[in-house]
Amino acid sequence: MALFEVCDVTVRYGGVTALRGASLTAEPHGIHGLIGPNGAGKSTLFNVATGLVAPSKGRVLLEGQDVTRLSPHGRARRGLARTFQQLELFGVLTVHDNLLIAAELHTRRRDQGRDPRGAVAAMLERMNLSPFSQARADHLPTGIARLVEVARALMTQPKVLLLDEPAAGLIEAETEALGRLLRELAAEGLSIILVEHDMELVMPVCSTVTVLDQGQILATGTPAEILRNQAVVEAYLGASAGTAQ
Repeated sequence: MALFEVCDVTVRYGGVTALRGASLTAEPHGIHGLIGPNGAGKSTLFNVATGLVAPSKGRVLLEGQDVTRLSPHGRARRGLARTFQQLELFGVLTVHDNLLIAAELHTRRRDQGRDPRGAVAAMLERMNLSPFSQARADHLPTGIARLVEVARALMTQPKVLLLDEPAAGLIEAETEALGRLLRELAAEGLSIILVEHDMELVMPVCSTVTVLDQGQILATGTPAEILRNQAVVEAYLGASAGTAQ
């Protein structure tokens, strides 16, 4: 049984079908990449997964339990966390306090024996964010702000982490560090679903890749299988099969 499943989901907005029969699974210790052209439906699928959009058809399962009608905060309490394509930090708060809010909420809800401030200090160190601890979030470079959003999501100690373009704005060294972090988190048991356009991040770190095109699943397979899939190359990867177009 998969840890997390989006099953045969269709989403309609009036006469527009944003998703049609899309399915996705996430396993413990795994990183599942979700790629596709702009407008393919990737963020819509994330919004269905996290409860921000109700599907016209289909189900969402977490640890085998149907959570399709559960609110976003209800899913978060059960171990689902996400980041957003558009940054959603508390801009007037420091990096430290952005993480502390998440840590304190989690402590009250699920882990009352944890020291929130100690947990924040450990996360800042792990993410190489300690030098920015007292900086206001709205004063951060975009790449650092992306890492802060990932760190804040991790403060809730999720079972499933959905990342929506976390490498956007990162320089090459930061992207490489993010890839190492994702591998470490997966090795520790976290299940990760990664939406990303940077194929140099996606292909080395993901065990499985799903390709969306015009709201439908075009292909699912290992990175090597996806790179060899001619339909995927024509729809998304381009002739070089190395860089998103």
